[in-house]
Amino acid sequence: MEQTAYNFKEVMSKPERLAPGHRMCAGCGGTITVRTVLRALEEGDKAVIGNATGCLEVSSFMYPYTAYEDSYIHNAFENAGATLSGVETAYRVLKKRGKIKDNFKFITFGGDGGTYDIGFQSLSGAMERGHDMVYVCYDNGAYMNTGTQRSSATPQYADTTTTPAGKVSAGKVQVRKDLAAIIAEHHVPYVGQSTFTSNFKDLYTKAQKAIYTPGAAFLNVLSPCPRGWGYEPSEMMNICKMAMETCYWPLFEVVEGKWILNYEPKNKMPIEEFLKPQRRFRHLFKKENEELIGKFQEEIDRRWEELRNKCN
Repeated sequence: MEQTAYNFKEVMSKPERLAPGHRMCAGCGGTITVRTVLRALEEGDKAVIGNATGCLEVSSFMYPYTAYEDSYIHNAFENAGATLSGVETAYRVLKKRGKIKDNFKFITFGGDGGTYDIGFQSLSGAMERGHDMVYVCYDNGAYMNTGTQRSSATPQYADTTTTPAGKVSAGKVQVRKDLAAIIAEHHVPYVGQSTFTSNFKDLYTKAQKAIYTPGAAFLNVLSPCPRGWGYEPSEMMNICKMAMETCYWPLFEVVEGKWILNYEPKNKMPIEEFLKPQRRFRHLFKKENEELIGKFQEEIDRRWEELRNKCN
C-alpha cells in the first residue's frame, strides 16, 4: 500500500475506537497498543475486533458492555485466530453476494500467553490460509491476567510465579521465543515488530501497513506490564526506549519476504539499562549472579547480528 505522511497532531486527534473507562492498570502497555493500532483505521472503515482471553479482555469487556466502539468478539484463549478467520470468510461471501456494502477490517488482539502458546495453532492456521486480517500480539512477557506465570515470551532469567528467583533458581531457564520470525516463515505479506517510540510513529505506520496490506498480517508489540515487570508507571516509555537501544527488542518488518531493519542504535547500550528498572530482574544484580547478565548479553548480541544479516 502507499503510505500516507505521518502527522502526529492529526493522528492523535482521530476519534478513539477504544472508549475510556476500562479497567486496565495505570502504566499498562496493552491499551496503548490497542489505541495506536485502531487509530490507523481510515475514517469510514468499520472493524470487527477479536480479543483472546487475557488482561485486555477481562478489563475492557464485561457482558453486555464493552469499551470498543467497533463490533467486538471475545474469544477463548486458544481460538482468536480461528474465530476472526471465520468471520472474515463470511464477510467476503456476503459482500460478494451484495448483502454487505460497508468496508470492514478484521483485527484481533491477544497477549503473549494466548498468542505464543495457547493460541499458536489457530494463529498459525489463519496466517497459513492467508485470511485478510491482522493479528496483534500485545507482548507483556508472561501470563499476567492469572498471576504472572512464565510464557514462551518471557525473557531468560525473569522472575515469575512459576519460575521464581531465589537460592535454587535464577528465574526462567529458557530464552524467549522469536514469534515474529516464526510468523514470517509462514510467508505472509506483512510482519512487523514494534513498541512505543516517542511519537508512536513506528507502531502507527506499521499498523497502517498491516491493516491495508491485502492478506494475512501480524504485529508483535512490546507492551510493558507494571505489575508483572515491577516498574513505576512513569518508567514505561523509558523501558521501551531501552528495549530498542539495547537491541533487546529490535524494530523491524518483513514485507513480502524482505527483511527491513527500521532502527539501529548509534551507540548500542548494554542490556543492564533495560533490566535495571524492572523488579523481575533485580536478582541478576546480586554479586553471585553477575555472570548471568553476561549470558543474557551474549544472547541479545547473537540475535541482533542474526537480524542484521537477514536485513542485509
